[in-house]
Amino acid sequence: MLTLHVAENSPETAVLVDGATVAAVAPYEELTATAPQARVRRWPGILLPGLLNPYAPELLEATYHPDPREADTLGTEPITGARASEIFRRDPTRLGASARRGVQRMLAHGTVAVAGELRTRTVADVVRRAGLAIGQRPPRLPGPPALSPTPLILMPPLRPGTGARFAVFDVATREELVKRGASTCVATVIEGRIVHRRR
Repeated sequence: MLTLHVAENSPETAVLVDGATVAAVAPYEELTATAPQARVRRWPGILLPGLLNPYAPELLEATYHPDPREADTLGTEPITGARASEIFRRDPTRLGASARRGVQRMLAHGTVAVAGELRTRTVADVVRRAGLAIGQRPPRLPGPPALSPTPLILMPPLRPGTGARFAVFDVATREELVKRGASTCVATVIEGRIVHRRR
């Protein structure tokens, strides 16, 4: 089934998706004429190829993402350092569930690819099942580990025939995205599936 994704502030880069693949990238008017039968998904903001987060090991193996049911005792924010290490040492089975919650947080920040050497099979499996691409870790990392690193690392432009991975951010321009960060993500698509949508 063909799906046409268009964002109100970047109609010149609408994306036509066929299953898990990018079929075409072109202005919205051109794609609607080419594929009038396509289902249309309209988004606010701008549509971009998505982001690479280079901190996969730091955010998924060295950070504990609390379960919402643990909010009373552990809070809701990611836990790092010695406290996270102690949680995993006391109960190694918590690593997989934490990594799944961490991946969901990444997806909510427009992440479509990660980088960094994952040392545990459990976390590598979580990343693979989520469909995140594996990218090259830059030689110089952008600041401290974060879900919205500074500066943001944008993936290469979308091309027909490649996997349908992209994100939509509720901003007017790329400059506003840089200023406000990846928490402005309203939708993330991986392999043609909407894996995150802000409600």
